[in-house]
Amino acid sequence: MNSTKKTIVIGMFAAVIAVLAQISFPLPSGVPVTLQTFAVALTGVVLGRKLGTMATFIYILLGTVGVPVFAGFKGGLGVIAGKTGGFIWGFLFLALLCGIGSSMTRKAAGCLPGLLGLAICHFLGTVQFSVLTGMGLGESAWMVSLPYLIKDICSVALAYVLGLQVRKQLYRAAFLEAPAAKKEARKI
Repeated sequence: MNSTKKTIVIGMFAAVIAVLAQISFPLPSGVPVTLQTFAVALTGVVLGRKLGTMATFIYILLGTVGVPVFAGFKGGLGVIAGKTGGFIWGFLFLALLCGIGSSMTRKAAGCLPGLLGLAICHFLGTVQFSVLTGMGLGESAWMVSLPYLIKDICSVALAYVLGLQVRKQLYRAAFLEAPAAKKEARKI
C-alpha cells in the first residue's frame, strides 16, 4: 500500500474514533459511557496492529494538543492527565491487540487478544483514576471499570465481527492491501 493510501486510512479511522467518542453519556464518576472502545477496537481489527495502533495514536495526539476529539468535545493535556487519561492511553493496547487478533488464522480465538487489550485498558484507567482521586484500587475498579465491563466486552466482540467484514470490503476495493499469504491463495 502506498503512503498516500496509508495516510488516508489512518486519518479516516482516527476521525472515526473522534466521532464515536462524542456519543457520550456522563456519569457521576466522571468517566462517561462512550463508543470510543468500540471505535478503537474496530480500528484495530480493520487496519491491523500497525496501522490501527498508529490511527489510535494520532487520535490521542490530536486530543493531547488540544483538538476537542475526546468525549464531550474535550481536548488538551489536562484530559490525558485527568481521571479518564489512563483509559485513553490504554486504547493503544486495545488497538494493538485487536489488530493482532484480527490476523489470527483461528477466527474463533481472534477476539481473545482484544479482550486482553480491553483488560489492560481498564487496568490503566483504574490505576490513574485511583491515583488522582485517592481512592483505593478496588473501590476505583467498582466505580470506573466494572460498570462498563459488559458494554466494553460487547463492543470488542461486535467490533471484531463487523471489523472483519469491513476489512474484507476494503481489500476488495483495493483500499487496503491484503496480506501476502492471502494474495498468493487468490492467485492459485
